[in-house]
Amino acid sequence: MSKEEKNRAGTLEIDSEIAEEIGDNHVGTSIDTPLRSDAFSLTEEEKIERIEGHFAEIMHVLGLDLNDESLKGTPRRVAKMYVKEIFSGLNPKNKPSASKFDNKFDYSDMVVVKNIDVTSFCEHHFLPFLGKAHVAYISSGNVIGLSKINRIVEYYSSRPQVQERLTLQIAEELKRTMQTDDVAVFIESKHLCVSTRGIKDKQSSTVTVEYSGKFSHEDTKQEFIDYIQAETEV
Repeated sequence: MSKEEKNRAGTLEIDSEIAEEIGDNHVGTSIDTPLRSDAFSLTEEEKIERIEGHFAEIMHVLGLDLNDESLKGTPRRVAKMYVKEIFSGLNPKNKPSASKFDNKFDYSDMVVVKNIDVTSFCEHHFLPFLGKAHVAYISSGNVIGLSKINRIVEYYSSRPQVQERLTLQIAEELKRTMQTDDVAVFIESKHLCVSTRGIKDKQSSTVTVEYSGKFSHEDTKQEFIDYIQAETEV
């Protein structure tokens, strides 16, 4: 690949062994999702068309017969899935609007939303990681519609991710929205890039947490942990 082709593809010219080591150790390089400055110069349909062509080439190189009835629509399906669904969180136009409301009833304890489904894709191997998020905040004078917390989790999950970054992005978005530092995010998930390749460990899970503001205090942190561990019937 020429230097021009690398620049057009966004290929980082870094040592291949270092890049491999970063991927195998699931290390992120930035709190922000690494996007090029021209990330949105193409329309969604243009992106779908290009991805369709590239994925067809991948299938061809693998030796698959794209004339087969079962396979010939796969490149288009994959392209639409990438752009419209599993990576839709890359596009800021899909960011949920999270309206705040005055806390007129003066609720001053923490609000906890438990067991939010997390479906995201590891940016190192483009394989899913699946789990649950537990999110909490303490009002500074505003409250937020509960479903908006789920939508924030979904938005930041719908992009190539590193679980640590996902945890921080959810926390930072909630802090900005709620205008408070009193936020906690706890994510536990299983990574298919761990269970289906490499070490092939199907039992382990990964936990990442972010505590800020009052949640940094041991008593508040423990209260949050007690809430998310509590067995409740709803």
